[in-house]
Amino acid sequence: MADHVNVITDECIACGACEPECPEGAISEGDEIFVIDPDLCTGCDDCVAVCPVDCIVPRE
Repeated sequence: MADHVNVITDECIACGACEPECPEGAISEGDEIFVIDPDLCTGCDDCVAVCPVDCIVPRE
């Protein structure tokens, strides 16, 4: 069980840097920004490390 699940905020610039970094395939391109499937996210934070605008945060 994950300690936390991440979410991508509206500050996302849709650069796509996060998607290939997710080992679980939880990140996909949404209508305007990338989104994280909470059922697949394990909270590994690999995506957080590569986000150029720091828009990936723990879900409240």
